[in-house]
Amino acid sequence: MPKPQSQPVSTIRPLDKSGFIPLYYQIQRALMEKIHSGELSTGDPLASEEELARIYQVSRMTARQALHGLKTSGFAISQKGRGTFVTRPKLEKNIMHLRGFTEDMKHLGMVPSSKLIEQTVVKATAELAEQLKVETGEVVMRLRRLRLADGIPMALEISHIPLKQFPGLEKINFARQSLYFVLRETFGVRVAWADEVIEALPATREESDLLTIPKKAKDPFHLADNYDDRRDANRGCVLSIPR
Repeated sequence: MPKPQSQPVSTIRPLDKSGFIPLYYQIQRALMEKIHSGELSTGDPLASEEELARIYQVSRMTARQALHGLKTSGFAISQKGRGTFVTRPKLEKNIMHLRGFTEDMKHLGMVPSSKLIEQTVVKATAELAEQLKVETGEVVMRLRRLRLADGIPMALEISHIPLKQFPGLEKINFARQSLYFVLRETFGVRVAWADEVIEALPATREESDLLTIPKKAKDPFHLADNYDDRRDANRGCVLSIPR
């Protein structure tokens, strides 16, 4: 049974009507706090403009601005004839600012986590060696991780890192560590730029199961060749299949 749209008055924090923070933003922030705390979950209905105006003693225009702010930030969606519902922002990759998944999700206010699927040492095939700019047969670490945000599967990442350049990397438990953080803090390497390819391809059965998406659904296939800040050394390639 869906939650009622009206929020109990006892749980409502009074607005500061004498301060400098706009009233609509105070309402938007209060709703965001409920979403982040889990009090409001994905799919839950939000109070209507009329209800928010009554609860917070503001105009409908102010209530409308608050809901609009949630929708533009990706945390709410309106359905004609039904109302406004809580949602989660889609995973977006800003190709102008290179960050790891952990940093990206924290930037969105979400809690990142990983499920380690595979961490093995393999020999580079001819195709992989060309991407990594190493010799065919050179040992690399293959890392497959399911990336989650607030417990929701967001992406399946497959990384290949040359161990000749990063000795001992394969001994680190990447179920708990950020790859970008380890490269930066342990090896002094910052990912400065990337050569990226994005293409829509049908998801495999395993990808569908891991990402909880329809089988054979076409999903973005994101391939990035990452380079360090010296701009002359290819340090690894990452295949990311966003949800």
